Amino acid sequence: MEKNYDFRQRLLEVHQKGRRDPQQQAADTELQLTEESLIVIDRDAARVLQKAARDLQDYLAVSMDLHVKIQLTDDVAAAARSGQGHIVYATRLQLPDLPLQDGDGPRGFRIDCQENVLITGYDSNGAMQGGFFLEDLMNFRQAPFLKRQTHACRPLFSPRMIHSGFGLDQYPDEHIAAIAHAGMDAILVFVKGVDETPYGYLDFNELCWRAAAYGVDVYAYSYLKSHMHPDDPRAPGYYDNIYGKVFAACPAFKGIVMVGESVEFPSHDPHTTGRLRLDPSPDNLPANKPSPGWWPCEDYPQWVSLVRDTVRRYKADADIVFWTYNWGYVEEQYRLALLDNLPTDITLLVTFEMFEKVKTGPVTSTCVDYTLMFPGPGQYFLSEARKAKERGIRLYSMVNTGGLTWDIGVIPYEPTPQHWMIRHKNIRACHEQYGLCGLMESHHFGFFPSFVSDLAKWSYMAGTPEPQQVLRDLAARMCGEPYADQVLQAWALWSKGIQHYMSTNEDQYGPFRIGPAYPLVLVRDVKVPESPFAMFGNRIFHTVYGPSNSGRCSLFSFRLPVEIEYLTVMRDSFDEGADLLAEILPRLPARLQENTARMIGLGRFMARSAQTTVHVKNWYLQKQKLLTATDAESVRSAVAGLRAVAEAEIQNAEATIPLVQQDSRLGWEPSMEYMCDESHLRWKIRQVRQVLDSELDMYENTLQYNEA
Repeated sequence: MEKNYDFRQRLLEVHQKGRRDPQQQAADTELQLTEESLIVIDRDAARVLQKAARDLQDYLAVSMDLHVKIQLTDDVAAAARSGQGHIVYATRLQLPDLPLQDGDGPRGFRIDCQENVLITGYDSNGAMQGGFFLEDLMNFRQAPFLKRQTHACRPLFSPRMIHSGFGLDQYPDEHIAAIAHAGMDAILVFVKGVDETPYGYLDFNELCWRAAAYGVDVYAYSYLKSHMHPDDPRAPGYYDNIYGKVFAACPAFKGIVMVGESVEFPSHDPHTTGRLRLDPSPDNLPANKPSPGWWPCEDYPQWVSLVRDTVRRYKADADIVFWTYNWGYVEEQYRLALLDNLPTDITLLVTFEMFEKVKTGPVTSTCVDYTLMFPGPGQYFLSEARKAKERGIRLYSMVNTGGLTWDIGVIPYEPTPQHWMIRHKNIRACHEQYGLCGLMESHHFGFFPSFVSDLAKWSYMAGTPEPQQVLRDLAARMCGEPYADQVLQAWALWSKGIQHYMSTNEDQYGPFRIGPAYPLVLVRDVKVPESPFAMFGNRIFHTVYGPSNSGRCSLFSFRLPVEIEYLTVMRDSFDEGADLLAEILPRLPARLQENTARMIGLGRFMARSAQTTVHVKNWYLQKQKLLTATDAESVRSAVAGLRAVAEAEIQNAEATIPLVQQDSRLGWEPSMEYMCDESHLRWKIRQVRQVLDSELDMYENTLQYNEA
């Protein structure tokens, strides 16, 4: 049984133990690495190559039970010709006559396996990625045996940006290493000021220096709010004291990401309030217009240009990333008018699937942030991608392919590979058609290494096998070749399940945000307990369930039976997939059982979360019956219905407790901290029993009194 945060111990283990199958024997066509093998690097190798060599040495020891030495050389070319079963790291500058083929490009590599293993990188970062690719090959083979052949690969996207899954803005070396192993080359840190994050002090330069050892850049995600319009004659000095100050102190930042809600300024656009969202209203009346953070303001180009010029005084090549996430709902004419006037020497970031209208049976859903239900791309993305291509603006997309969306807020990743593969394919198509070149792969829910992130890594490289083959290799790696088909069947069921998810604000900001710890509110609202150090805690979901401001109020009750039907299929699909894996679990070698058991727990947790959401919808329907009841019989019927839902949900929460005891990552999210651990589940059970014993009893007692 794990304690809270024990999952971090697993995240600190870059290389997994027990990868080697001792029953495997090398074929005649394979090169077998032995303890006589050496890892050879140039005596004056760059810091990244030194780190790569030590990483591979650790991998062989931990994962393959093979202990080899690192040897420094003055002549890498001679070492490459030695033919003694060694692993030699080099770059194209050291071996200029070797064509890199598909590995010809930044962070690209070529691996030649004959009598030696020669890893040749386009640059040092590429050579490091070649070493990680070599680890992947041995993981698939489950032994330190390598086919005598050549691989040549390069990444199709850069940057591939990710937030921390260890803790908000927390990046121990081991987590950065795992991010680099996943093929990602940039991390994000929330910036409120010089060395200041929402959690307090963080030495930005030290973080950039550590990340660089793994070939990873650092982007500042701006939380720098601005209270001055760029028209103001004092604006240059004002913005220099905000944005300029950060980059003067830390020019090692690769760039800055700016999204409306986090970087608002007092726009003059008449479609807006002209003030920041949290600024007080001058007449104490609710705003009847969006704040500038939620509208494609006509003066954003002026503001972006000022920030660009301010930052680039201190870092000439800073990547200025402007994200249109907050106004994808706005009519295309306003959004494209903004893009028509943006400077072309910045980067446009557009969310891949948001705002898309998806018909599910007789009802239509809008993709809210962020969902895998619809693989994308959506029309909002496509409209802005076309405009970016037309104007020659570099294009990135928020795609969440680190493995997680907001579909369920407190899980590590969504184990639905067949559906992820559709998104990967469509992202690659947009790379070809619109020049999409960079990706943001998570928001603050962060990154957890998994087979899903491995699948994305291979999908986002040129020179790799077809995704279906990679997926089968991943299934065999997890449970062994005899059970690969059954694993694929389980994943297919889970992929079917996520296609029956229905993206709504009520659910994403309700029961799906925190899972089975979500309370059932009848009359008295409650606040879910939160950690005092959480950035958002319980402030990013609502406990009173009902129609949101999404324009669905009149259709809400009509939609619920359809949503219940589809989410029931989702629940059953995740349970059935977990059952398939549970069937083979006892037959697996001991070294494969732990990870498989955790994956089973993840599938069951997702099923329990879907069940909670079904119960919440049924609770709402019965609650409406109670509130509109006009006779005693109707009251009794509604109360009985509420009691039945409550008792069933208590059982559902109780069934979730062993799952979170087994895996401490379940129930946690970096910005909320724990919201569905054992203590929160037991709190929820007490809360529901209090509703049964107090609030529902009150209705029944009143009814009995009136009848008497």
